[in-house]
Amino acid sequence: MSGALGRGRLTDEAYHYVREAIMRGELPTGSVLAEVEIARALGSSRTPVRHAFGLLLKEGLLEVGSRRQLIVRGFTQAHREEIAMLREALEGIAVRRACDVITDDDVDFLRLSIIRQRRAARNGDDDAFLDLDEEFHLRIVEAAQLPILHAVLGQLRGFVRVARLNTPRPRRVLAQVSDEHERIVDALERRNAVEALSTLLEHLHKSDYPIGAKEERR
Repeated sequence: MSGALGRGRLTDEAYHYVREAIMRGELPTGSVLAEVEIARALGSSRTPVRHAFGLLLKEGLLEVGSRRQLIVRGFTQAHREEIAMLREALEGIAVRRACDVITDDDVDFLRLSIIRQRRAARNGDDDAFLDLDEEFHLRIVEAAQLPILHAVLGQLRGFVRVARLNTPRPRRVLAQVSDEHERIVDALERRNAVEALSTLLEHLHKSDYPIGAKEERR
């Protein structure tokens, strides 16, 4: 049993190591992944790395290249538009549900997240801001008590993150995103589902411009 637990831990470590490298652009789109190199970096055998690659392939962040090698997945314009549509549909379900079941503690957590987002924006810390942005949106799903949807959106947020790599993020845009998040929380706190949904959709239409190739914010 301890051996199985150890192998599971090593696979988990390899999975998070590679996934974080993809999320932060350290392994750009089209990068060919080699089990030996990752295993050497982690100081492990190739087996957990191979299992981690399988998980990332299933998740959709890796794909099989023309030479049967594993590469970091790229996203076509059609993929980007589909991601944007799915976000609107699925996150819309979450905010409507959250208006019925969200707690004051959830609201407080979301407001704290916005404070931290503003700090990251002021400091020009894009990675921290994106981490907090992901945390904010997934916390709404968690507050809605929809664990299956949380898992689905967790995967989708990974696609969003990769599709936005190398997209300029001026501080004014990050500040606008924080303002929009605050309006969403205001509506959630009032348990106003109509307002929460319309505010969320307005936010997604703006924030998804790098995903759906929409007009840049002015």
